[in-house]
Amino acid sequence: MTGGRAPGRAGLTGLGLGLACFLLTALLGPSAVQPDLPGSGPPFSLTVHPSAYPVIALMAAGVLLSALGLGLCLYAVRCGWRCAARPLLIAGLLATAAFALMPPVGSSDHLNYAGYGRMVVTGHDPYTTRALDLPHDPVLGAVQDWQRAPSVYGPIVTLQEAFASWIGGTSVRLTVFVLSVTNALAFALVGLMLYRCAGRGPQRLRGVLLWTLNPLMLFHLVGGAHNDTLGIAAAVGALALFAPRVSRAVRSRTAAGPGDRFPSAARTLLSGALVGAGIAIKLPAGLVGGGPAWVLLRQWWVTRDRATVLRASALFAGAGFVVLVAFALAGPHAFDQVSKAANSVALASPWHLPDAALGVNRQRWVIRLGSMLLLVALVWLFARTIPNDLDPAATAPETAGGSSVGAVTESRMIALALVLAWLFAAPYVLPWYDGLGWAMLALAPLRAWSRLEWAVLAHTAALSLAYLPARGPEFARLPAGLDWLLTVVRPTVIPWVLTAVLLALVWGCLRGPRPAREPVRMPPAPAGPRR
Repeated sequence: MTGGRAPGRAGLTGLGLGLACFLLTALLGPSAVQPDLPGSGPPFSLTVHPSAYPVIALMAAGVLLSALGLGLCLYAVRCGWRCAARPLLIAGLLATAAFALMPPVGSSDHLNYAGYGRMVVTGHDPYTTRALDLPHDPVLGAVQDWQRAPSVYGPIVTLQEAFASWIGGTSVRLTVFVLSVTNALAFALVGLMLYRCAGRGPQRLRGVLLWTLNPLMLFHLVGGAHNDTLGIAAAVGALALFAPRVSRAVRSRTAAGPGDRFPSAARTLLSGALVGAGIAIKLPAGLVGGGPAWVLLRQWWVTRDRATVLRASALFAGAGFVVLVAFALAGPHAFDQVSKAANSVALASPWHLPDAALGVNRQRWVIRLGSMLLLVALVWLFARTIPNDLDPAATAPETAGGSSVGAVTESRMIALALVLAWLFAAPYVLPWYDGLGWAMLALAPLRAWSRLEWAVLAHTAALSLAYLPARGPEFARLPAGLDWLLTVVRPTVIPWVLTAVLLALVWGCLRGPRPAREPVRMPPAPAGPRR
């Protein structure tokens, strides 16, 4: 089919131009969107020292071109356009390597990552120590926006930070480079797992577009060196272990019978361990464990099968063991900052609107209660409507096996519902948080350009425009002519935009799928004279 050839080519052009804007922003060197890294050696960049105007313009152009290009590509796939997925995968991996070799851009979070690792190496507890407490340390003295905050990250992230600090020593630049490389490797690993799990055909192309060649994710997760990528790798690995790709599940079920649809207890144990690792990296990554848990518990409720009980026990045991060991080693204060962060409301979040109306920091319990109620409602709504967006070509073999939704699809579907509900309901949101949602979208066998994909694309693009840059005003030093980005766009415009996106998504889900068109029946041709 060639109906989507033109939008497909235009979309790839948009992806390339958006990616070029982001790479150029990182290559220019220290600026309002890129903190200076003292020292020499990797990561490498120019030292142009551009003003805030061109780099902000480059980032905004990159966001808009990337969003437009990705939307066109997904629409083209929906229309029948096909393109070899492997070259696009390789292009995305090359872009990943390029970002890893340049200094992080967009925020200054990598500096506090380096600081927390330095605390561990020097014998301080990162969950009780602030960078401000050790101002004369060469690494901790470089921390900017998070000088007064102890670590909010899980024990496994702290281990990564300590590893980078052990290699980097007193060099901020080398420490950050090690962090960038490890995060880039995790991003590439996720891309390869998604490529493997997608099987063949348009689902593989869709997965590459949603993750490995997605400029928005490349920019935020790899270009920004955010440790969210580690949690995403654990989450995707957990689902990949629990549920192999559809074609393999169908072959195994055909050979062994319907009773062997689920993985062995050993695989389920490893899947649970990865869920626990995700929790020990960043708590939201553990949401994906709801997919396998739901499938196993529902199967036990229907069959009362002892083997299913064993698998479910293995899942919870694997997750619980990793979580208990990791947080026991981290110490009693590992949850201190997490509980404080749960009370935060981001300026760009839709919840900032009622928060400002009620009085900032005065009635946060109302925000917490509202977000929890919205989360529950969205989980129910998404779990109810996501099956309508499944790709019939990708799920037909499973539905032929005797159940409406196979174990492979159902586990990913529930995980997707939980993650998307969290993204749209959470009071504290940042653009790189959406990475978990993009990975779940790529893993779920949905039709290209579904209602969920356009909503997540709008969500990520809006948040990306809100955080131009994601740095404090005292460190970004934006000129007076760009103050409106922090005083108007971030706290007012984007919250209303995200509210509109949420309402549109809810309305689309409540309306349900569009009725299929009846085939046009041509009137019978009049009978001609016999010959």
